[in-house]
Amino acid sequence: MKLGTQSEAFNQAMARQTQSIFVADDIVVVTGGAGFIGSNIAKHLSEAGARVVVCDRLGHGEKWRNLVGVSLHDVIRPEALQSYLSSLADKIPAIIHMGAISSTTEQDVDRIVRDNLRATLDLWDWTGANGTRLVYASSAATYGDGAMGFRDTIDLAYLSALKPLNAYGWSKAAVDLRTAKEHAQGRERAQWAGLKFFNVYGPGEDHKGEMRSVINKIMPKILAGETIELFKSHKSGYEDGGQKRDFVYVNDCVAMVDWLLANPSINGLFNVGSGTARTFRDLATATFHSLEREPRIRYVDMPEVLRGKYQYFTEADMSQTRAAGFIGGGTSLEAGIDAYVRQWTAAR
Repeated sequence: MKLGTQSEAFNQAMARQTQSIFVADDIVVVTGGAGFIGSNIAKHLSEAGARVVVCDRLGHGEKWRNLVGVSLHDVIRPEALQSYLSSLADKIPAIIHMGAISSTTEQDVDRIVRDNLRATLDLWDWTGANGTRLVYASSAATYGDGAMGFRDTIDLAYLSALKPLNAYGWSKAAVDLRTAKEHAQGRERAQWAGLKFFNVYGPGEDHKGEMRSVINKIMPKILAGETIELFKSHKSGYEDGGQKRDFVYVNDCVAMVDWLLANPSINGLFNVGSGTARTFRDLATATFHSLEREPRIRYVDMPEVLRGKYQYFTEADMSQTRAAGFIGGGTSLEAGIDAYVRQWTAAR
């Protein structure tokens, strides 16, 4: 169904926008629901009593393990999503769209357009026509090198001026600009929110290969007694290992989604971070301490291919999110790493 052709499902959904909880037969679709952030959201929603449908590709690896313990209503492949949605439009009040190519080094831009940009805009159009709430994954990569700050505003001039450093960030920025433009045009639709995730870490990321968090990569090395490697700095003003990121524990991301689902009148783009930038050296040291080991760190040159595309500083401006009423999140780096280490070691 095309945007603008409002269905009976749209009218019914808009009539119940004041509801903050789902009724018994409601289905919540989580795309990318077997992935890192998506599986944590799917688990939380299933524990809260929602009928969770995961849309994802499981492949031949261990990704399916992220769904162990999740009470699933159904699992569907991305290719079947549109027909599935159309068959159950009046039963689906919300779609949590976490599915995407998350690699910042992906070189196949046509693939990024298909799986990131086009897939999200198709859901934007469908949810707009059917009165379905949409929460989708954006990224801090939309901010590029951070020269323009990290403001989760829907100001079109600001969004248009952002310069992402890679195709992944560009795809997310393009979606954000489209959604903000339609919001500015006053088109009636159900709740929508784009979540600009910063550097997320936590349970469920083992399958992500090189895109795993630094914490996930160094835990087994620390336990094996190895010296871990961090990048040297190739930018004035930053010490080796002193590059800063806003590291956010995955449970805080889940809390943000939960808050949005409980507040259907809130729309817009929102940063999801801790609000405090920390160095990679801080992160490594905290991981050593959580594993009760003395820090052993060596600094190595950053690969040439990354140097012109590397963010030296990210820090979520959480003022808009707080002003909107979200008081959750804010897990400190040390507390988050402690929780992650306990979970990770208990699972092995």
